[in-house]
Amino acid sequence: MWRPCGTFDDTYEKNISIVRTPAQWIITLASLVALALVPEFASGRVIVTVNLIGISIISAQGLNVLTGMTGQISLGQAAFMGVGAFIQMMLMNHLGFPFWLALPFAALLTGLMGVFFGLPSLRIKGFYLAMATLAAQFLVPWMIIHIRPDITGGTNTITIKPASLLGIALSSQSRIYYVIMFFTVVVIYLVRNLARCKIGRAFIAIRDNDLAAEVMGLEIFRYKLLSFFICSLLAGLAGGLWTIWMGSVNVDIFTLEESVWYLGMIIVGGLGSVPGAVFGVIFIRLLSLFIHIWAPTVSGFFPTVFAASVEKGLHPLLFGLIILLFLIYEPRGMSHRWEIIKNWYRSWPFSPGV
Repeated sequence: MWRPCGTFDDTYEKNISIVRTPAQWIITLASLVALALVPEFASGRVIVTVNLIGISIISAQGLNVLTGMTGQISLGQAAFMGVGAFIQMMLMNHLGFPFWLALPFAALLTGLMGVFFGLPSLRIKGFYLAMATLAAQFLVPWMIIHIRPDITGGTNTITIKPASLLGIALSSQSRIYYVIMFFTVVVIYLVRNLARCKIGRAFIAIRDNDLAAEVMGLEIFRYKLLSFFICSLLAGLAGGLWTIWMGSVNVDIFTLEESVWYLGMIIVGGLGSVPGAVFGVIFIRLLSLFIHIWAPTVSGFFPTVFAASVEKGLHPLLFGLIILLFLIYEPRGMSHRWEIIKNWYRSWPFSPGV
């Protein structure tokens, strides 16, 4: 990797640090300050969108650990978010748990359920594993609707009790924003470090060649289950935050289509890349918002009999087209393009190939 001229790692701590140079420290601190000031300058609609992006980043980072780093395909990420959301709701509404205590329990229990659905990964992989995880996307909603609907609410929308943290009521999107951004920044930092530690290297070894990794002494099954646990835990965390963000929960939100969206996010951003998952989420969520705003205008150019169909079909059409274009022209995702830009910047005015 290209480094700025005159930057040397004279200690081991500098070599393994994420933020290395004074310029990087300035950019990092400035970014954190900018995040903290967003509610002071942004409109309510912008804050709602940013909150959704933050929740999606947490869930996408979990899927990135499982699919991007470990190579285990999952089509049930939205279902695990639903598990975390409903556990959060039940703990707060029925057991009287405070928000700050219900959230870690929801994440942990969702992680354990993810381990259960990860058990087939010992024997199957690839397309067959995708079908096994797809089962979660159908089983979880069925369980929520049919098993004790008096507690889960079945198909009804359930409003959660007002949440508070340190005596501050999370009664507005601006206050909820700080909670979501805190967890988003922490998750990004932890996943970035996970990719650089022993566990992350084991995940990558399994992704590249699980047979060779097993021959080298790695406990394949244990690491695969750990990857499923981390992925589901982060999905449960995102689901718990979703209930606070929305103030309610409904089983119809966590659909198969939403799981495919999350898979598309990490593909667009770059599989296995922590910044790539962030780029992919921002790109896809803003694209979805753009389509939602402009779809009525586009449908107006078509005859009235087709207008409703065009407006409804524009969203999946553009999503599929963008995924296809990325797979053909930028299979390594937006993170690869970002690395090219950084290398160009660091070597300027000299050629990167020198």
